[in-house]
Amino acid sequence: MAGRIIYHVIVCGIGLIMIYPLLWMVMSSLKDTKTIFTTANQLIPEQITFQNYINGWRGFGKVTFGTFFMNSLFISIIATIGTVISSALVAYGMARFKFKGRKFLFVSMLATMMLPAQVLMIPQYLWYQKLGWVGSYLPLIVPYYFAVQGFFVYLIMNFINGLPVELDEAAKIDGCSYYRIFTKIIMPLIAPAMITGGIFSFMWRWDDFLSALLYVNESMRYPVSLALKLFSDPGSSSDYGAMFAMASLSVLPAVLIFIFLQKYLVEGISTSGLKG
Repeated sequence: MAGRIIYHVIVCGIGLIMIYPLLWMVMSSLKDTKTIFTTANQLIPEQITFQNYINGWRGFGKVTFGTFFMNSLFISIIATIGTVISSALVAYGMARFKFKGRKFLFVSMLATMMLPAQVLMIPQYLWYQKLGWVGSYLPLIVPYYFAVQGFFVYLIMNFINGLPVELDEAAKIDGCSYYRIFTKIIMPLIAPAMITGGIFSFMWRWDDFLSALLYVNESMRYPVSLALKLFSDPGSSSDYGAMFAMASLSVLPAVLIFIFLQKYLVEGISTSGLKG
C-alpha cells in the first residue's frame, strides 16, 4: 500500500512539473501584459482579465487571428488526408506484396525515419523554388500525398501484418480485385491505425513552424504557429499577453483531439491487428 502511494505521488509530481509551463502560459494570458514578468513567480493572477484575448483575436491590420486559425486548419486537414491515404496504400503494398527490392525499400523507409528534417531543408527549398511553389501552401501539403513520412507507413504496415492473410485469399476466391480487398476488407480493419496516424499527422502539421517560416512569405497566409511570432517585435514593444492568449487557444485543438479520440489513439498504438 505504501509503495503504491509513493508511486502515485512521484508520478503526479513529475506530471505537475511537465504541465507547469503550460499552466503558466494560460495563467499569464489572464494577467495584465505589464505585470506578466513582474509576477512571473506567481502562478495565480491577482486580477483576472480577458483583454489579452480580445487584443490577440483582433490580429494585425485587418486580419483577425481567426484567419490564421483557418489557415492552420486548412493546411493540417488537407495534408493529414494525404498522409493517411498514401501511407495506408504504401503500407498495404509493403505488407501484402512480394516483389524484388522490397527489403531494400523497407530499410530505406526506416532510414528516412532516422534522418533529421533539417538535413533535407536546403535541397528541398531549392527544389520547391525551381517548381515555383515558394510563397504558397504547396510545399506544406503536396509532399504528404506521397507517403514521405515513414513512421505512418511503418505503423500501418505493422497493423496489416497482424491481419490474417486468409482474409485476402478468401476475397480473391470470391473474385475481389486488390483494390476491393484494400477498400472493403483491409481499410475497415486498420481504421484504428489510420486514425492514430491522422492524429499525429494533424498535430505535427499544426505545430510546424519551420516549414511555414521557409515557404509562406505573406502574413495574411500565415498559420497559427507562424502568426504568434508577430506579437513579439524586438524593434518595438511586444504584446506578450496577447501572444500567450492566442498560444493558449492554439493548444485547444490538441486537447480536444486527445479527449475525444483517446480510445482510437491507444488502440492504434497498442494493438497489432487481428490475430488468427
